[in-house]
Amino acid sequence: MKIKNLANWSRQNLFSSWYNSLISLFCIYLIIITLPPFIDWAFLSATFDGNLKTDCKTSGACWVFIKVWFEKFMYGFYPVENIWRINLSFLILILSIAASFFVRDKFKIYILFFLIFIFPIIAFILIHGSFGMQIVESREWGGLALTFILAIFGIIFSFPLGVLLALGRRSELPVIKYFSICFIEFWRGIPLITVLFAAAVMFPLLLPADTYVDKTLRIAIGIAIFESAYIAEVVRGGLQSLPKGQYDAARSLGMGYWKMNFFIILPQAIKTVIPGIANTFIALLKDTPLIVLVGMAEILGMINLAKANPYWLGMAVEGYVFAAAIFWVASYFLSSYSQRLENKYSTEKK
Repeated sequence: MKIKNLANWSRQNLFSSWYNSLISLFCIYLIIITLPPFIDWAFLSATFDGNLKTDCKTSGACWVFIKVWFEKFMYGFYPVENIWRINLSFLILILSIAASFFVRDKFKIYILFFLIFIFPIIAFILIHGSFGMQIVESREWGGLALTFILAIFGIIFSFPLGVLLALGRRSELPVIKYFSICFIEFWRGIPLITVLFAAAVMFPLLLPADTYVDKTLRIAIGIAIFESAYIAEVVRGGLQSLPKGQYDAARSLGMGYWKMNFFIILPQAIKTVIPGIANTFIALLKDTPLIVLVGMAEILGMINLAKANPYWLGMAVEGYVFAAAIFWVASYFLSSYSQRLENKYSTEKK
């Protein structure tokens, strides 16, 4: 029975027509010629044990390279004795997000408030240092921790800013409307790498003498502003998809502008654009490695430093495969979480 069901599924989805059959056969051929060699290189012939390059086999991946450099890939040059502070910050974030799955809906607003306004302060105090803890300058931050710090900062601050810009673009007040339009179109019209160079190199030149703004903070603000323009357009698409009757119904109940938007309009609009928002956040996560071009050693920067070490020359492939696997897992988590939210808040009858 299972074989018959599999045959029927294959006939309907893979070989329903002659061109679908050709495409399916070509994809199967690519899998056959690429997957077995990769499995052999990555697992069967790979070296997992050892601490030296000489422990690696001549064929297969040398995961000893990842093992030896793992701490640097994760935390950069952050002091080893203080790594617990980074781990504690991410643990607080994970527990806060996990709590949102179990608490009632009326308490989720408090978790959101904590994540937007309180958690960034706690995380900065822990990671940077204060209240008797050793100060760790941002130039010592690096690795995957720095990648996630910038991505999380960008997500937390770009979303509310993007929502406000989307509302501003649809405002009936000309000043607010055209300011929002100019802001969105300006930041969408320039590449992220330009924003990063401006934040890292040009912005300090515009500051008064003896004024200092941390480089990591400048980069984080630049990323958040850049991504907010894309969030604004995604949310605006959701706002435009709602029928005019929703606005009229809210006004008939005596609701003002802000109450109408935050309690009636926005919940419906955001629900319809969850896939687009998730896609923007995934793109943000994968764009953070660009900071290596302005001298910040996130995970790809640390891999480049490691593979340039004379003793570990030739280990670039292992490093890039390791980074790709991490980004894939993180992107898959964001995608799965967005699908769960989409299904949870779907009002379509199944």
